[in-house]
Amino acid sequence: MKLVYFTHSLESCWNHGNAHFLRGVLREFVARGDEVLAMEPTGAWSLQNLLADHGPAGLQAYRSAYPELVSRRFDHFPQCEAAVADADLVIVHEWNEPALVAALGRLRRNGGRFTLLFHDTHHRAVSDPEAIRAFDLDGYDGVLAFGETLSEVYRRWGWGNRVWTWHEAADTRHFHPPAVEGRREGLVWIGNWGDGERSTEIESMLLRPAREAGLPLTIHGVRYPDEALQTLRRHGVTFRGWLPNASAPEVFARHLATVHVPRRFYVTTLPGIPTIRVFEALACGIPLVSAPWQDSETLFRPGQDFLVGRDTAEMTAHLRALQHDPDLRAALVASGLESIRARHSCAHRMQELLSILAEIRPQTLVETAA
Repeated sequence: MKLVYFTHSLESCWNHGNAHFLRGVLREFVARGDEVLAMEPTGAWSLQNLLADHGPAGLQAYRSAYPELVSRRFDHFPQCEAAVADADLVIVHEWNEPALVAALGRLRRNGGRFTLLFHDTHHRAVSDPEAIRAFDLDGYDGVLAFGETLSEVYRRWGWGNRVWTWHEAADTRHFHPPAVEGRREGLVWIGNWGDGERSTEIESMLLRPAREAGLPLTIHGVRYPDEALQTLRRHGVTFRGWLPNASAPEVFARHLATVHVPRRFYVTTLPGIPTIRVFEALACGIPLVSAPWQDSETLFRPGQDFLVGRDTAEMTAHLRALQHDPDLRAALVASGLESIRARHSCAHRMQELLSILAEIRPQTLVETAA
């Protein structure tokens, strides 16, 4: 089978969380023996920011960790048309230009032999619905949505049984516990400040609890404005800026615990969708404490795979408990790893996608898998 994925960027994870999952799931198809190609536009915003901040050296961690992945940059649509000419499956991420999305739909509608899917991994369908409605998806075989509540949005828009929930997951080939345990100290949080949509929560559910628990806190991320950096300094945080996602396992391995602070839309409007950091942290075997979110799809076992703090006081209590109770840390690690290995690896998501393809075009899948 030949799979072509149109992404904003495969190379850069600078404020581009979809790259994490995409790398993992594409390498699973490569390992299966499929031909895999990622197409990304020249001058992608994420890549340009990474290069501006860190130069070509900023790509080294990705290239070392994922040597089997291939991406091709494009400037004009004829390059895209040539790439999909012999494809069996084409997936288009929602962080692409509407003109490209529409053009690929026309190709499919006018006789393209490939299955064409639209992949939505963001909250814009509820936070900025007109931006998503601007996409011309006529010709698409279906939609992949990264949570059931997002799938429901597309069903209300008329997609019916042509939308499938396809959660993100951990690339367990890369995200796993260290081979040899070393010294672990303090708390780490890997996350971006963004547009202020969780600034209050970051302070109340991360910064204050860490300080009150007496745990030194290190933060990695981008898009921290001056006022955010001042807030971090006021709480005594060590801020280290952007971290290549491929380097996250070694950072997790040096710390006692980590925290999940969901973005507000995933608490209020699109409940049930954890970001990929939850999957990656549990896969790496680091104890996790989460601010509240509704696990409406029972992806995990809250209180067993990770602890949940409903407010500053409860988050602080959990961090203190983790600091002083090695048995609690060990139990959380074992349970979290069990859930990831049973249900939430990129290998699982590959199999789910193959099942979706079998549902859409069973004969084509049988032929291409032969």
